[in-house]
Amino acid sequence: MNVALEIQLVAVVVAVTCALVGTFLVLRRTALLADAISHSILLGIVLAFFVVKDLSSPLLVLGAALMGVVTVALVELLERTGRVREDAAIGLVFPFLFSIAVILVTRFAANVHLDADAVLLGELALAPFRRLEWGGRDLGPRSLWVMGSILLLVIGFLVAIYKELKITSFDPALALALGISPTLVHYLLMGVVSITAVGAFDAVGAILVVALMIAPPAAAWILSDRLPVVLALSALLAAVAAVAGFQVAWALDASIAGCMAAMAGIVFLLALLFSPERGVVAGGRRRARQRMEFAGLMLTLHLLNHEGGPDAESECRVGHLEEHLRWEPAFARSVIRRARRAAWIEETEERLRLTESGRRAALDALHV
Repeated sequence: MNVALEIQLVAVVVAVTCALVGTFLVLRRTALLADAISHSILLGIVLAFFVVKDLSSPLLVLGAALMGVVTVALVELLERTGRVREDAAIGLVFPFLFSIAVILVTRFAANVHLDADAVLLGELALAPFRRLEWGGRDLGPRSLWVMGSILLLVIGFLVAIYKELKITSFDPALALALGISPTLVHYLLMGVVSITAVGAFDAVGAILVVALMIAPPAAAWILSDRLPVVLALSALLAAVAAVAGFQVAWALDASIAGCMAAMAGIVFLLALLFSPERGVVAGGRRRARQRMEFAGLMLTLHLLNHEGGPDAESECRVGHLEEHLRWEPAFARSVIRRARRAAWIEETEERLRLTESGRRAALDALHV
């Protein structure tokens, strides 16, 4: 199989796996825990390695998962003291655990491939060269099999307790009333997050794990508020960011993980700007339309107020709007054009007059 294709396959599997678990982290407003876990589980890997002396042992994954749960427990313990908030607790716990891991690696495992740079940055370009062989047959990149297995685990986990995850995420009080333990579900989720993070360590590094767990789900939540749709969009956007990041890295001869993280950020930025309902551009257009609608009603009220009065001749002229309503000339002309299209006013020789529908609109606005 082509090396570039294998790299992209590994990247897509990692991205989709991270995005699926990240969707619930973003939903629960615990996205920063992804950063904490992705760094602190290095300590679990190091401690497990000191016990088994084998980098390929599955106990390293178990140690990392347990350390992820310990990280969450320490964060919550600090938060419950009432002295620090959750973000500060996260900022205290994970640098402490990560620094202990770095000290242990540099002091006792200097000759072992557990360096902090590889953990943070990863190197996807090396994934195709670490092969999985069975019975003398080459089965492909080891990272692809590891992350593929974790992806199946994540999907199985989400399917198995989807209802519990959904209820505890949206309404923990209802979950308790139904006999569902939000704490247990929370720690199960954190354990899966930990397994996902350690599985992605060797291939993409901690930085990209955080980016893929947060950026695509955050973008998906901007595009939709239905959980099944958000899960599908998160996986799709993560895969797009992974493939696009690889193509950019290939063109620029730059870090693959770095380009993928950057593309994940760009995917979020595009969703933030151009989401049909919640995007910045759509919001700006909506506010501009509302401003124009309000100005049109103001114009009808102004004309209604002076209709038939002794000053109607001067007050109902176009040029007077700039002075009386303090509108810029260009804005005033835009409001007049819109009001004419709505058949609210008629204009004759710079003089404005309400139509019957315009009068009804003004009266309706007064009654509201």
